[in-house]
Amino acid sequence: QVQLVESGGGLVQAGGSLRLSCVASGRTSSSYAMGWFRQAPGKEREFVAAISSGGTTFYAASAKGRFTISRDNAKNTESLQMNSLKPEDTAVYYCAANYGAIRTIPSEYTYWGQGTQVTVSS
Repeated sequence: QVQLVESGGGLVQAGGSLRLSCVASGRTSSSYAMGWFRQAPGKEREFVAAISSGGTTFYAASAKGRFTISRDNAKNTESLQMNSLKPEDTAVYYCAANYGAIRTIPSEYTYWGQGTQVTVSS
């Protein structure tokens, strides 16, 4: 089992920045792909960004150019730097991990964190 714990959420004004972090523990492996998803009230959970074990990244169109995903395999952590935040970025953000290649569909991830709230005010 792998446990994931997110941190770094909060309230920020539009145009501001936040950095989310996710720490993995348990049966961690640098072979896991890791991703970030978000879920706004009344909406389905959606893909934000993912990073492979080798560092290849992939972003949703809504995140590209504003968000940067990174990972530190030695520390079993991944981060999501979010810049130029918009009110529509408001959601609960979840860290996820899965053995193997990058995935963009929530059901293809095995491990999930509890989520961290990001609220962007206009």
